[in-house]
Amino acid sequence: FLFILVSVKSKQRLTLSTLQEFTPFVAASCSQLHQTYLQIYSKFPPSLHAAVISEAHRDEIATGFLAALDPLLPSLLAFRPFVEAVLSKDLVLSPELHFAQCRLLLSVMDLLPSQPQEVQALWNTGSHFPEDAPRVSLFTALFLSLQHCSGEFSLPVFLPGVMATGKAESSVTWYHHVCIHMCAFVTSLSVSHFPLLERSLLETILGSNMITVLLAMDVWCFLARYGTADLCAHHAFTIAGLIRTCPAEHYRVSLLGILLRRLLFLMAPDHQVEFIQRFPPKDMKNLVVWQHLSLKALAAPPREPVAHELFAAGLAQCEEWLSGRRPLEELPQGNAALSALLSVCQTAGETLELGQKTALVRAASQLLAAVNVAQVSSQPCLQQAVCSAFRLLEHCIQIIESQMLTEILALQNSLLQLNPPDHVLLAVLDFLASMGKLFIPPDCQVQVLPKLSCLFASLLASNKWLIAQHALEAFTQFAEETSHEDLIPQCLSSEETKSKVVSFLSKGCRAEETAEARAERMKEENGLFHRLLVEARAKRQRTAVLESSPKRTCYSPSERQYESAIDSAGGALEAVKLLLQKGPPPVWLAKKLEELQATLNSLKDSSTR
Repeated sequence: FLFILVSVKSKQRLTLSTLQEFTPFVAASCSQLHQTYLQIYSKFPPSLHAAVISEAHRDEIATGFLAALDPLLPSLLAFRPFVEAVLSKDLVLSPELHFAQCRLLLSVMDLLPSQPQEVQALWNTGSHFPEDAPRVSLFTALFLSLQHCSGEFSLPVFLPGVMATGKAESSVTWYHHVCIHMCAFVTSLSVSHFPLLERSLLETILGSNMITVLLAMDVWCFLARYGTADLCAHHAFTIAGLIRTCPAEHYRVSLLGILLRRLLFLMAPDHQVEFIQRFPPKDMKNLVVWQHLSLKALAAPPREPVAHELFAAGLAQCEEWLSGRRPLEELPQGNAALSALLSVCQTAGETLELGQKTALVRAASQLLAAVNVAQVSSQPCLQQAVCSAFRLLEHCIQIIESQMLTEILALQNSLLQLNPPDHVLLAVLDFLASMGKLFIPPDCQVQVLPKLSCLFASLLASNKWLIAQHALEAFTQFAEETSHEDLIPQCLSSEETKSKVVSFLSKGCRAEETAEARAERMKEENGLFHRLLVEARAKRQRTAVLESSPKRTCYSPSERQYESAIDSAGGALEAVKLLLQKGPPPVWLAKKLEELQATLNSLKDSSTR
């Protein structure tokens, strides 16, 4: 082994010195050089595809062979053909090379701060002109490759951490390693490159890969803390504006909402006050923003007034939708109100009075009474409304009347028969878990307890691991808190269910998976996710070529839309009136007013038909 290692190191030194001396002549071979670099690093730990070698030999290779490759990268940073090969838009890598590509890009990030501005721009800005080879920015390339590293994140793979003064170097997870190096690079980034960073982070957050979404949020929050308070406030105001203008039901809005929720905790108190003024919670159109926020983030003085304003606006919106029996197309507005009310209950519930909770229970129960159970499985907006109603009632469980409780449990039993989506079942379980706090009067136990035991028995027997695990947690919480101890055996309808509950309570686990078996499973998952990403990308490209952009579903305009349009027109006419008071009008104004009058007459005739 030592003889082979020495021989390889000798050839390696010769190759590196030749490359460094004749770099301009390898332009046509940069793609092969890049691939060779990735192939080498993919064969050694901590890559999932590394060969199985002893720890002693692994350390010798790391210190002798891999360390000798380190001088190659700095000599190639300013070499445009190499940059174009690494950041190419058309780069196609096999699954085992993406982890090595990520490590290469992180090494570039570590080296770039010491390079001239033109070299930094070469890596950070991507291609600008048609004659340039198409390439993405360094940030975008890293996020794209990280999407293919789900196995390394999940295992997780460990890498050496950053050496701290007076402390021994410790290993960190792959996620932690990436986050540290990206945040360190952000601190050295040129001001002119910040818009590119912000764009890359926003594009990633609006993507579909949850790991990279969380990583982009962590980097963004670091940027908010590292930068000025004004920068944090600017980002929060911008994101809140985006949320207010986006369709409320889109999942990407919830991702922006999570980021805004985190940024609100980082804002200075005076900027929080400005945020409240810009997006007043009493204004119903701002409920779509406040539904994502935690009132615990606010400083003490404005927290209670905001909670009361938000509660009043949310309840009014819900009652308006319920009283008018509005169509499902307008339910997203009601969902935003329900989510805002839920945010108040979760983060400022202690500020609510008994009368407010009673009104909340009444509105939630009216909503559930109006639900057509058969529609829940096929209508996502209705699913969200039902989930929010269950969770609101969970926070007011102590004041729910027995008759209402019977109706809620009957509705939940009906929902279970229709095999609803998992998030509906999770909301049902959260509600059931809270019932341990409730004492059911003897005269109502015959109607309530059998339904309750039937629900628990069905959910504990679920063959979906997520539902089964959550059912075990909910049942444990209920069993610990309830005073109806005779109900507990009735929920355990089979020996298999009893065994699962006993195993969960004793913290038992199945046979532990070996490290080799788990690494192999992660490799298979990486390959699966890689194929899915490639297929999804190809499908998007085919759709973009063969189909035109689909039109949005056209719904009938709501009363609120009419009010908004009329208010805008009235405001414009008031502005003309003020101008007339300040000076003589232009000669064409009279003709324009006549045309407007004719339009108004036509609208009036249309509205009376």
